[in-house]
Amino acid sequence: MVAASQKHDVFQAIADPTRRELLRLLGDQEMPVTVISGHFPMSRTAVSKHLRILADAGLVKGRKIGRETRYSLEPEPLRELNQWLAYFERFWENKMAALQYFVESDGPKGEGSVPRLELVKGNADPGSTDSSE
Repeated sequence: MVAASQKHDVFQAIADPTRRELLRLLGDQEMPVTVISGHFPMSRTAVSKHLRILADAGLVKGRKIGRETRYSLEPEPLRELNQWLAYFERFWENKMAALQYFVESDGPKGEGSVPRLELVKGNADPGSTDSSE
């Protein structure tokens, strides 16, 4: 039997900050929608719609226990996301290394260099004058 295709992919599912927060909540424990919805300033119906999108992407799984459905994280689909992000990690590492070099060497010297910011003691009122400098 051929598996049904997913309605949403992982990238679409995690594009929304509410759904990312749902994944974080469900990473620690299984929860019913009534408990989950208490963490958000929206209706239980809206939370259920977000959970449905995450379920369509295979990121959460619902399990019926009596009258309630408890949701849990299914992390396997996040591997695809991790693999995609791993490619771009080298660019971030290069930028972080360049920033570290810039900071540790006090930045570039000469024309066009970024001026150093210094703390100014005294009154924060822009109209006042401070003669303590």
